[in-house]
Formats: sequence, C-alpha cells, structure tokens
Amino acid sequence: MHQADTALVLFSGGQDSTTCLAWALERYARVETIGFDYGQRHAIELSVRPAVLAGVRALKNDWQARLGEDHMVDLSLIGKISDTALTSDVAITMQENGLPNTFVPGRNLLFMTVAATLAYRRGLNVLVGGMCETDFSGYPDCRDDTMKALQVALNLGMATRIKLETPLMWIDKKATWQLAHDCGGQALVDLIRTDTHTCYLGERGALHAWGYGCGSCPACELRARGYQQYAEAACA
Repeated sequence: MHQADTALVLFSGGQDSTTCLAWALERYARVETIGFDYGQRHAIELSVRPAVLAGVRALKNDWQARLGEDHMVDLSLIGKISDTALTSDVAITMQENGLPNTFVPGRNLLFMTVAATLAYRRGLNVLVGGMCETDFSGYPDCRDDTMKALQVALNLGMATRIKLETPLMWIDKKATWQLAHDCGGQALVDLIRTDTHTCYLGERGALHAWGYGCGSCPACELRARGYQQYAEAACA
C-alpha cells in the first residue's frame, strides 16, 4: 500500500469505475469518490451509486476504514452545450468524423479538471479514472496520451504533483472482470454484476449473467462479451 498517497476516484456507478475504486482501496490509505451529473441519458448510474458504494464498503473491513467522503458535482452545462446520444434521446450512430455520437466532447477533460480542483482542496494527490484504450469506442479523451498531457497541464496550472492513474488503460473487459476478482473476490464480481450500471439506454429490466442492460448497445456488448470470456477462462 502507498501510505503517503491518497486518492480521488472518478466514480460513476458503472463496472469500470467500481473496479477502479476497488483497485484504489487496495493501494491507498485514504480514498474518496467523485461523481458527475451532466444530464446523461443513462442517469440510472447516479441512482445506483449509493448502493454500490455501500456494497463496496461492506466487502472488507479495511475498505470500510479507507473509503471516505463521496462528492457529487453538477456539470449539467455539458448536456446543455453538447448534442450527443448520451445527453439526448437520439439513436446511436457513427458521425462523419468517424466517432460514435455517444462521444461527449470534453467530458473526461472537464471531469479530470474538476476532480483535480476538488483533490487540491481535499489534500488528495492521486486521481483514478477508468479510461481505457483497449475496449473503447474510439473516444480521443480516453487515450493514454490525453491523460498524460492532461496530468502535465493540471500540475503546471495548479503548481501541484497530482498523479493520474488509469488502471484499465491497457486491459480489455475480460481482464477488467478478472481485476475485480483479484481485488475483491467473487463478492465484488457479484456486486458489479447486480448493482452497477453500464447500459447506454438505461435499461434495468432483465438481469443477465453479466448484469442489467439492453444487451445491444455498445456498452452492453462489451460488458457481456468480456464477462463471457472471463467466465469461460475461470472454468477452464
């Protein structure tokens, strides 16, 4: 454990951020969480966050001791100035620039900047996010180069030495499920399956082997395929 380091985890209530939270709780002496209400279409994430946090706290006594305050920030301005499939009731399609219309321009840049501002005030020196280059939809603000550049800009702009950690950056969804198991065992895997939310359409009607969701949007397809691969490897 990094006793000198304290972390702020970008926590949405989804699979990736819950895995990142467990990863941070295994490493840092004090961990806080931050979530953002940006007018997202799948706002069900926000409603499941408290239950997921409570479930994570209950998994291990040392996690209970290390997990501190949760912060919710209103960033509804993103929904007001953007027009995407995550902030408007429109079909998911590819755009002329080659990016899906689920891409919310500037979202992760703003999330990290706001998180860094809060971390500055709270005395936290590590930011943890679930950005990933391996299983993603081509979002440029999920790239490792983007996060490295942003870390430099934030520290120059605030005269700090905040570190940006992205534990999922180079792993696929199968490995993300495995990382959850490595951190919290089957109990954490089950919590992620039943309590977290990833579906772009906000569907929570039927519980599949991999969790709730429509089963057809890009987020559900990634999550389902990764879980099947993880489960097959576990049985091999």
